[in-house]
This record gives sequence, structure tokens and C-alpha cells, in this order.
Amino acid sequence: MRRGVAYGVMAGAFWGSVFIAPRLLPDFSPLALSAGRYTTYGLVSLLVGLPLFRRLAGKLTRQDCLALFSLSLSGNIIYYILLAAAVQRVGIAPTSLIIGLLPITVTLVGRRDHGAVALHKLVWPLMLVLLGIVCINVDVFTAPPASGAASWSERLIGLACATGALVSWTVYAVQNTRYLKQHLRYSGNEWSILSGIVSGLQGLLLGLVAMTVPGAIHQAPMTPANWHMFAGVNLMLAISASLLGNALWNAASKRLPLTLSGQMIVFETLFALFYGFVYDARLPRLLEAAAIALLLSGVTWSVQLHAKDRPATGPLPDAEDLALH
Repeated sequence: MRRGVAYGVMAGAFWGSVFIAPRLLPDFSPLALSAGRYTTYGLVSLLVGLPLFRRLAGKLTRQDCLALFSLSLSGNIIYYILLAAAVQRVGIAPTSLIIGLLPITVTLVGRRDHGAVALHKLVWPLMLVLLGIVCINVDVFTAPPASGAASWSERLIGLACATGALVSWTVYAVQNTRYLKQHLRYSGNEWSILSGIVSGLQGLLLGLVAMTVPGAIHQAPMTPANWHMFAGVNLMLAISASLLGNALWNAASKRLPLTLSGQMIVFETLFALFYGFVYDARLPRLLEAAAIALLLSGVTWSVQLHAKDRPATGPLPDAEDLALH
């Protein structure tokens, strides 16, 4: 379980970087950002998966292909379109903290799964997480607005997109964890490669469709420097956030009860906030610091509760160890 927690924290560190990309590429649409990221991820996954082609092809079933298509669509393509739209309209902090409700939504949806701690035992850790999210949202909406702030209608659209991303990734997190626990023949790395290839095909199709719609890719005229930046950011996300982050998350999911793996998602929020503070060259305000402390306390408490509830007979079934290529 300790290894599962470590994998979950590292996945959060990689995933937090995805909130910076829309700020680095403000002239590109959410459709372009999602298509670019996952087409690149698909190419990287294909290259990484070539040595494993025969082994993976021998394992794949029709059910696996359907699951990969559905999970890639909800957890990658749709999720990132909504996330990018939210960041461009309301900023990193509100978006990351609405999506930061994932530990609560995943825990509530997965509370009946095998290995889950009884929900009444998690009330106080979840309350700490919820208080932390309340603190940061109070800070976001009471702090002086930045220059060029979005209109109220744009902010409402952004909040709706962030909420949609929350729903999309809750569905992905629960279904992906359940599928991996039911199909132990796949390692976290293998499932990440397969997910990447399917996401790449979906991203390529999305990009081709978007190119036929005027203004669907970008509004302002693009220079070669803009496209170089676009390619560089997407390559970075494909390798770090998608390939490595997903592999680490899959490895964590197979070692942790669903209620605890749900808590691990909070580290994506914490790292997103940290990267946002670095990007804005400022320290967290008092309420932001309180939120971070509350979120960390809630997750730590939850880990301790799960450790106490572990059966004395040994760990839950694992697949083969994670092997990053």
C-alpha cells in the first residue's frame, strides 16, 4: 500500500502540469489543446509499445477495446477539453480546486467497492478536504480581481466546464480502477500504453474535424514560434502527464482500495496550485496556505485509516510490478 500511495503522489505531480498548458498556449482553443496533447500522446505510446506489440495483441479482447475507447474518451479527450476551457476562462486556482473535489466524488461513488473503508469512518478526513476546498474558493472569489478578468458570463461558463471535467474524471477514475482490478493480466504500464494509442486515434480524429471548422483551432493569426511552442508543450505533456502519469496512476489503482485511490487525486490539485504560484511568481495567501494544510491533513488521515483496516493476511492482489520504458 505504501508503494501505491507513492505512485499516486508522483502521478499527481505529473498531472498538475496540465493546468499550466492552457496558460502557456492562450491563443489555441480547448479543442486544439486536447487534440494536440492526445495525438502526441498516441504517437509516443505507439513508439513505446512497439517492443510489446505481440504480447499486448495477444491479450486484447473486444471487451478491452470497448473499455479503452470509453475510458479514453471520458478520462482524456472530454476531460481535457473541459479543463482547458475552464482554465482559460476562470484561471488555474478555481479550476484545479473544483476538480479537487474528486477525492470526495470518487470516494462517494466507490464506497461499496471491495476493500473500501466504511464511509462513516472517513467523515472527518473528508470534512478536512472539503474545508480546504472551501478555504481556497473563498480566497479566489474575495481576492482582488486581476486585470483583464473575464466577464461574469465567461466565469459561469468556466465554472460549468470545470464541473463537467469533475464529472467526466469521476466516471473515468471509478470505471478504470474497477476494470483494472477485474483484469489483472495488464500492468499499469501496459494499460497506459493501450490507453495512449486509443486516445491518440481519438485526438487525431478530433483535430481533423476541428480543422474543417473556421476558428475551431485558434482565433488569432499564428506564427512559427506559436506552433513550435504548441508542439513542445504537447510533447512534454504526452511524456510526463499522460504516459508516465497514467502509468503511475494505474499502478496505484491496482494497489489501493478505491476510496483511498480517490484521496490520492488531491495531489493533482496541490501540485497544480504549486505550479500556478511559481508561474505567477507569488507565495500563497493565508487562506490558500490553510487550504493546502487541510487537504494534506485529510489525505494523511485517510491513509492511516486504510492502513488500520488492512487485513492481517497480506496485501490485496497485485499485477506485475510497474516497468517504465
